[in-house]
Amino acid sequence: MLKVATVNVNGVRAAYRRGMATWLEQTDPDLLLLQEVRATDEVLRDHLGGDWHLAHAEPVIEGSKGRAGVAVASRRPIKAERIEVGPGRFSGSGRWVEAEVVLDDGSPLTAVSTYVFTGEFETPPRQAEKYAFLDAITERLTALRADGRHVLLCGDLNIAHREEDLKAWKANRKKSGFLPEERAWLDRLFAAGWVDLGRRFGGDGPGPYSWWSWRGKAFDNDAGWRIDYQIASPGLAAAARSCVVDRAPTYAERWSDHAPVVATYEL
Repeated sequence: MLKVATVNVNGVRAAYRRGMATWLEQTDPDLLLLQEVRATDEVLRDHLGGDWHLAHAEPVIEGSKGRAGVAVASRRPIKAERIEVGPGRFSGSGRWVEAEVVLDDGSPLTAVSTYVFTGEFETPPRQAEKYAFLDAITERLTALRADGRHVLLCGDLNIAHREEDLKAWKANRKKSGFLPEERAWLDRLFAAGWVDLGRRFGGDGPGPYSWWSWRGKAFDNDAGWRIDYQIASPGLAAAARSCVVDRAPTYAERWSDHAPVVATYEL
């Protein structure tokens, strides 16, 4: 069995101060995909500890340092890694890293951790940049899947796909994260054979949500969004045995505003 966990840590140092280490020890994933790391390689390794192989894309573009950084940490060897996706302007943004992980039978699995722009409907250039990044993801995923390998896209996509994926969907119909164009991008991805494991194993909804604001009673009232995904190529999806949102029992036990999404695969 291969256990894979993905989570937007909202700053790895802050997450560890709030209790992430205990969660990691208890969950014990084989692959850990992180978003919004906001740390150097050295700091990330120091916090993770243990015997991890690491692929980490630190943000170097001005303005990205406080918001991005993505990583793949693996108990199995990483044969190759890549941090470039799409147009050159995205290189160095700390929003994409892929790692070719060697499975027990020697076959490759390409695991991707990504953090997609939030987007701003009221600021067309910013929203256009999000769409350009989504198009770059589609192109790269198509290329990765071409040779029949297992591919897993994990991360905070900052898009809720359906009405069942956010509590206040009526109030957010004209806001970034639930725009028709964003949702249509996911429609096209799934129509091409990619599988949303959170929805497959999570039932018809509403939820299970993976993000709640720190403010007010959003967490206690389960007024959240499902914006964190494990999206698998068809062959890998067939090997999936479970996929759950690992929601903290109480507000006080949260160590990020996102909850991990944890899946198991029989490979």
